[in-house]
Amino acid sequence: MAHILIVDDDAAFRESLGETLHDLGHTVLQAGTTNAGLHRLRTEPVEVAIVDLRMPGEDGLVFLRKAADISPAPCIMLTAYASGGNTIEAMRLGAFDHLTKPVARAALVRTLERALQSARAAEPVEDADGMATDTEDFELVSSSEAMREVFKRIGMAAGSDATVLVLGETGTGKELVARALHRASARAARPFVAVNCAAIPAELMESELFGHVKGAFTGATADRLGRFREANGGTLFLDEIGDMPLATQAKILRALQEREITPVGGTRVLPVDVRVVAATHRDLPAAVAEGRFREDLWYRLQVVPLVLPPLRERLGDVLLLAEHFLRRIGSAAPKRLSAAAARRLIGHRWPGNVRELRNAMERAAIMAHGNSIEPEHIDLQPAAASAGVDIAWGGTLASAVAQVEREMVRRALAEAGGKRAEAARRLGLSRQQLYRKLAEHGLD
Repeated sequence: MAHILIVDDDAAFRESLGETLHDLGHTVLQAGTTNAGLHRLRTEPVEVAIVDLRMPGEDGLVFLRKAADISPAPCIMLTAYASGGNTIEAMRLGAFDHLTKPVARAALVRTLERALQSARAAEPVEDADGMATDTEDFELVSSSEAMREVFKRIGMAAGSDATVLVLGETGTGKELVARALHRASARAARPFVAVNCAAIPAELMESELFGHVKGAFTGATADRLGRFREANGGTLFLDEIGDMPLATQAKILRALQEREITPVGGTRVLPVDVRVVAATHRDLPAAVAEGRFREDLWYRLQVVPLVLPPLRERLGDVLLLAEHFLRRIGSAAPKRLSAAAARRLIGHRWPGNVRELRNAMERAAIMAHGNSIEPEHIDLQPAAASAGVDIAWGGTLASAVAQVEREMVRRALAEAGGKRAEAARRLGLSRQQLYRKLAEHGLD
């Protein structure tokens, strides 16, 4: 039995969650505001706090920041409005986990067990001051469970200077992840420097990264800092590191291990203070086996690996992202997708991932003269548009989305052999959410 504090402005939700926790054998404390929750944290024994993100006045993030100075109790954040920004920020501020309402009983039990083990082992909860803010240009948008796990890892990694390796297909948003890490870190006020290793000729790579001294080679008419020193105090993003020449890989390894570099033609070793985030769409273990990538660098890079799922594996994000891009393009009066246009988007395989979708929405917004985007405005490569959701469409966008949702649930159940827990995992839903979908679409 443990003392569990619930902080949520919704009294009905507090009572419901409290009953569940009481049934599990716990003592429940309740508070309707952040200040009331902090008061109970100061004056009563609390082993775990369950805190709503959105509350009037001071929200759950404020509770997280202040609670760390009062008690080591792990804090589990809840929200009905999960986003990349709030998940990353909650984890960066030391949240034990970040769950989406409604919370399935099994998920709650598992998370509580882990939190209580952490509390009883007296593990400290990390805290960081300050608050990163998302910018519209670099916002991570997703409602999928797979991406929420990525957001959590970003938040947990942001408090350290550990090297991060972002893996994923071209166009999945690897640079967005690197920027989110930078914004959430203590280095946010310092430079973020991005280098595309695939776009730099091999003979210029070393100078580009480490700089050179005047006269180091023909054409070196002045000293050059290089990207490592340009990023000093901040974050260096090495995109497509799988395309880096072997000779440069050895020097990158030394820079990561020793935190120092030597400019081309120079004799002095210079210290550098950078957090390195690397990314690639290459199969690095295969490149190591073929001798195209250093094994020691591969191990040194993947201190914190982050794997981004392709867009075709999270179809629920397609319309969410499409509407996000249209809002950015249209500002005050964004154009809307028709049901038929939504069908065309869902039916595409998206080999270019999020980047391809963003470009498609920009073209569609230009081609559509009215307020509605129709299928003829969406220019997609026919060879890549295949094997979509083959169902009847028509009517409103909401009805089209419902049909797509029904088909995805049906397929997930079929692929899981009828096992509902596995189907829920594949869809990124709790079992409680899946049961509602089954009833809603007549599949139960």
